[in-house]
Amino acid sequence: MNDSTAAKPWAGRFTEPTDAFVEAFTASVGFDRRLYRQDIAGSIAHARMLVRQGILSEAEGADIIAGLEAIAAQIERGEFNWSVPLEDVHMNIEAALITAIGEAGKRLHTGRSRNDQVATDIRLWLREETDAILAAIDRLQGVLLDLAEREADSVMPGLTHLQVAQPITFGHHMMAWYEMLERDAGRLADCRRRMNVMPLGAAALAGTSFPIDRDYTAALLGFDAAAENSLDAVSDRDFAIEFTAAAAILMMHLSRWSEELIIWSSAQFGLIELSDAYCTGSSIMPQKKNPDVPELVRGKSARIFGHLLALLTLMKGQPLAYNKDNQEDKEPLFDTVDNLRGSLLAFTGMLPGLQCRRERMRAAAMAGYATATDLADYLVRRGLPFRDAHEVVGKAVAFGVAGARDLAELSLEELRRFSPAIGPDVFTILTPEGSVAARDHHGGTAPAQVRAAIARKRARRAAAER
Repeated sequence: MNDSTAAKPWAGRFTEPTDAFVEAFTASVGFDRRLYRQDIAGSIAHARMLVRQGILSEAEGADIIAGLEAIAAQIERGEFNWSVPLEDVHMNIEAALITAIGEAGKRLHTGRSRNDQVATDIRLWLREETDAILAAIDRLQGVLLDLAEREADSVMPGLTHLQVAQPITFGHHMMAWYEMLERDAGRLADCRRRMNVMPLGAAALAGTSFPIDRDYTAALLGFDAAAENSLDAVSDRDFAIEFTAAAAILMMHLSRWSEELIIWSSAQFGLIELSDAYCTGSSIMPQKKNPDVPELVRGKSARIFGHLLALLTLMKGQPLAYNKDNQEDKEPLFDTVDNLRGSLLAFTGMLPGLQCRRERMRAAAMAGYATATDLADYLVRRGLPFRDAHEVVGKAVAFGVAGARDLAELSLEELRRFSPAIGPDVFTILTPEGSVAARDHHGGTAPAQVRAAIARKRARRAAAER
């Protein structure tokens, strides 16, 4: 175990010990210890490179690697003594290594700084987390495809301004969510490509005088390339901001969906039923079934939006190169990842148990003259200009409102008061089923088109897996 009373590696310049409050105030080990796997992986790669370049001996490299692997195992077992006086994950591990293997451990830091070390660790960690989030999005998309297929024929009201607009199918609505996730995944994949550049070797800010091979280290760590500029490499946090921006957009989507689930499951709408496993009750009102999971996801979106603003504000006033401010980048980033992954997991678990109340959904689709546009389109096909057809239908709707009847409930004679072009076949398009079936084109809400869209997505997913 590391010695918490050990002298700090940078203490040679100083003539008095660090104030106890400052020591605690500036320490980051309480939260950056979660980077230990990445820190050890980076150190092992750095050691291999130093051996390859003749900067370390083979024996020194072997001792360092064995020592680091033993420390990793110790941390995994929960037996590592994390020290606040040693400030961060990097110095804790380095001190433990020196204690374990002696002089060779002191040579590991040759040709690097904590500045390029932490920048590398964060990229390694975030790259791994981004891959996990992309996998979680893919799983959620699979759930959406199953739900959309199950409800491809289920008619529901399509809303604008939260008012009934036109009939759609529930499956079509779920496929809208799918498309948003597709763009979210694209943003994260693009972000991952830019973050996969290695800072290690930039040292404190200007590089190192040792003959290091950064390309070799980058290859060992799975980076696409080494960073081109040492100043930029140690001070850049664009990748973290870009990730958090993509995460904020994804959480905005999840928040919108949460809002819809909350509205649809309310007594006032009653379009769906959420599984009991994803709802909670009230401590005072026994009848309550609260959609707490989507409400909490909706709330967590605000938290992640705040993290994005915090990171932007953190960086906006920093001159090149590294500044201690950047210690504050980790907690917002860690919290963003944790809550984003949790929210995706919540949706993936919640949606399969969602039940559509199809009769209620159909009735709601008919409650707001949702087939008015279908009647206008019908009249256009009968030769009326659309603006004239719009006026005719508006008058018919006003007549229906006065009598509290939907267009489909008016008689043929009543409808023909407004246009003689209306014939007996009009009733086939005044039902919600007729309305959705008529929108039988690429991207339309017709059940046939919903199933075709699902088939295309399944084919693409299968091709991507090959």
